[in-house]
Amino acid sequence: MSTTPIESLLSIMSRLRDPETGCPWDIKQDFDSIAPYTIEEAFEVAEAIAQRDYPELKEELGDLLLQVVFHSQMAREQGLFDFNEVVQVLCDKMVRRHPHVFADTEAGDEQAVKANWEQIKQQERARKGREHSSAIDGVPEGLPALQRAGKVQKKAAKIGFDWQAPEPVREQVDRELAELDEALSNGHKEAIEDEFGDVLFTLVNLSRHLKIDPEQALRRATNKFERRFRTMERQQPNSLKLLDENALETAWKQAKKSAD
Repeated sequence: MSTTPIESLLSIMSRLRDPETGCPWDIKQDFDSIAPYTIEEAFEVAEAIAQRDYPELKEELGDLLLQVVFHSQMAREQGLFDFNEVVQVLCDKMVRRHPHVFADTEAGDEQAVKANWEQIKQQERARKGREHSSAIDGVPEGLPALQRAGKVQKKAAKIGFDWQAPEPVREQVDRELAELDEALSNGHKEAIEDEFGDVLFTLVNLSRHLKIDPEQALRRATNKFERRFRTMERQQPNSLKLLDENALETAWKQAKKSAD
């Protein structure tokens, strides 16, 4: 009987981790050392999606799958769990959290599905003895800061602590900027950082009310800056370092017209 691709991958990972004949680098790794690679691979998946590069997405999804296999192999070596148990837990969870598909629960629309999902998650936490003491519990601290801010805000909004429209949030942005200006005038670094963080947090709140993904918006803005900057570099016969401030401004305006 021929092996499936996933069986081959599990076998490869097992050989890489073999204490006698495996790869020295792979053998040396543990959960902590691999975790940053797991995060990096997830971002590379997101990048391939953003670029609509589907051949690259296929490869990056494989790299992300390798991270799951790697962690599972290390867990198996320690007698904690193995890959099959990871998959089984996931299967059980997906069936349990979709009773409108796999059982007799009714869910007429997306909002009902989300409500059921949250209720089931709460029941799961209770069974594990992990009930939340706060309405904003359950947001991982390891999330990217913009994403974590948005999730905390959404949880607070569920109990009614939220603006009802984008306009007052936009006004709050101005108030936060005014407080940042005051901190800048005082020159206190800690206060400046604190107020700058408030500006970012409020901008995330505004993006939520505008139904804009702040990560995606910032990614697009960065890509736009890169495109314009590279155009400016190509258009100048000499290094940009040789241009003064006025010449750089002129070159930048010209590049914007050409690149957009």
